[in-house]
Amino acid sequence: MKAPRRGTYLIVGLIAFAALLYGSLYTLFPGRLKDIEFYTLLDIAFIPLSVLLVSLVIDRLLAAREREALLHKMNMVIGAFFSEVGRELIDRLLELDSDIAHDREHMLFTTAWAPGDYDRHRTAVHGDHHPMSLDLGDVEGLRTLLEEKRSFLLSLLQNGNLLEHQTFTDALWAVSHLGEELAARGDLTGISEPDRAHLELDMGRAYGRLLGEYLLYVRHLKADYPYLFAFAVRTNPFDENAEVEVSA
Repeated sequence: MKAPRRGTYLIVGLIAFAALLYGSLYTLFPGRLKDIEFYTLLDIAFIPLSVLLVSLVIDRLLAAREREALLHKMNMVIGAFFSEVGRELIDRLLELDSDIAHDREHMLFTTAWAPGDYDRHRTAVHGDHHPMSLDLGDVEGLRTLLEEKRSFLLSLLQNGNLLEHQTFTDALWAVSHLGEELAARGDLTGISEPDRAHLELDMGRAYGRLLGEYLLYVRHLKADYPYLFAFAVRTNPFDENAEVEVSA
């Protein structure tokens, strides 16, 4: 009850103060009552415009703050994804990449990259079609990883904050679908060629979208968390010379 009472006291106090000021004007300038009345009505007429202008400014400021807070929450969730499963998933998928040289060229991010560099390289890798081959890597290990992280992936898809991040949500769906496809099969070594091509297409879709989202995430780290960005550079799976230990 204290807050409403304070509000009431404030309103009454402001009205009383305004009445005191108007009374003083009428007392001090009795010969200019018409002028006072005119300017008073003029001030009253401007009140709706003043309220409108203030409302627009405040609404924009609040919307900008809410948007910034939402982006922060989304980046926290995306960071949790890459820490928990995303980076390991990229590690396993790149082993199956039959055109690794092309993708490596666009994933060797460094401290010298500008925001425009991330956009350019992301455009090059963020596609559904990446040539993959089941014979190049540990498909069983990939299937096991996705089965173990299935609950975590589903929990992310239920996160309402990610509805504002369509491309990351699409990447989650692609990864989740790949997990379902792999889990639904038995022995992956004896599948038919059409089925093999289907799985490789699903892998390429998930892989390309993951790479695009990872570049966006790394750009965010470079701007806001330099120490996490430095760790991402030292553990970049596409950099054959990367070393997690700091040598200089």
